[in-house]
Amino acid sequence: MLDPVTARPAPPADRTTYGSLWRGVPRELGFLLLTMPIAIVGLSVLQTLFWTGVGTIVIYVGLFVLIGAFYTARGFGTVEVECLRWAGRPEIRRPLWEPADKPRTFWRSAFGPFVNGHYWLYLLHGILINPIVSIVSWTVTIVWASVALGGLTGWIWEGFIPHDGQTVFLSRVIVDWASQSSSTFDPIVGDRILYFIAGALFAATLPFVTRGLTLMHDAIARGLLGAWPSETLQREVADLSASRGAAVAAEDQALRRLERDLHDGPQQRLIRLQMDIAAAERKLTDDPAAAAALLAEARQQAGDTLEELRALSRGFAPPLLQDRGLIAAAESLAARSTVPMRVESSLAPGERFSPETERNAYYVLAELATNVAKHSGATEARLFVDRTADAAGAPWLSVWVTDNGTGGAVLTPGHGLSGLSERVRGMRGELVVDSPAGGPTRIGTRLPLA
Repeated sequence: MLDPVTARPAPPADRTTYGSLWRGVPRELGFLLLTMPIAIVGLSVLQTLFWTGVGTIVIYVGLFVLIGAFYTARGFGTVEVECLRWAGRPEIRRPLWEPADKPRTFWRSAFGPFVNGHYWLYLLHGILINPIVSIVSWTVTIVWASVALGGLTGWIWEGFIPHDGQTVFLSRVIVDWASQSSSTFDPIVGDRILYFIAGALFAATLPFVTRGLTLMHDAIARGLLGAWPSETLQREVADLSASRGAAVAAEDQALRRLERDLHDGPQQRLIRLQMDIAAAERKLTDDPAAAAALLAEARQQAGDTLEELRALSRGFAPPLLQDRGLIAAAESLAARSTVPMRVESSLAPGERFSPETERNAYYVLAELATNVAKHSGATEARLFVDRTADAAGAPWLSVWVTDNGTGGAVLTPGHGLSGLSERVRGMRGELVVDSPAGGPTRIGTRLPLA
């Protein structure tokens, strides 16, 4: 039996509610309470390394101490970024530590930090900015949480505190000042009520405080510890170049395969058809019966050639795909398969995508269905089409083929799955192969819809 494939619905829109703020309090509290001890340790270590390196640079030893300071600052900055991610903040894109277009060497790794602005920013963050910010955020967090906890639980432990000789009570001072008269209520009870009200107010506002302090750390980290916009642009250009190269390579491979299929199939049949017609022409007057037999065989060859050409065209963009969409084309593909297949989809009825996306998704399904029929040894298979969304909310089209065959499918350069992977990369998608020895096999791809 095939394992079930569960559709992954798109995540709901990110709405900040009071309940969602409270759900983030434990992680944010943990981050805010840990960040100051880590920052103080980082301050001590980095100050020692940096100024030791500066003081001994005249004897060249300081150069290597400074290199150690740079890499240590990078480590503490990475810890801050990871702690923020653990606290529920969106991931901060990492800087480019080394030029992508240059080979990595010992000297470039050793002395590169001196000319890389990110190392200096990480050092500034660890030596000056993070300790100051962490002390402020830690102090506010401790005070806010302590007042909230102490005020809400004061009615439990206040009775065990002796008040003999106490003449000043905060509740009486506030009431006397507000009413401009002397109050007569029990000040001990009044203080308990006042502390409980203060605790409730501080507890009610605690999610806003922890979220605000965490956002402050996040903003500072994004400015000092994240990648620069120019680096993001460089990465996008490199990704686009790689995608374009992958698309060109995949298209070239597809054209070569089409040329091979045409040569091995329809071309050979057309040559045979030409020879049969020529033979029939020679026998038409001498042996009409033999000529008729040859013409009948030629007609069969013509029909077989037409079927092969239709099969080849279906592998790219069948008319059904253009007229009725991806699901109808997938159902037609499953119906023609020699291995029993069923189609499952979470798409809305009649949902359509761009022609390019549908054509590439169908191409993937057709290639995978062909692999199932030729190589898997499966007795049943399933085609699955799903619309999903990633953590950022970007929509993706996922297509999967699952079978109960012998497994063992791998991405081998120059073979079918490798060419399929190149084609998917050209669409800025990704191909996933899960095919342990003995099966089952799950192969699928995600294609961006935006």
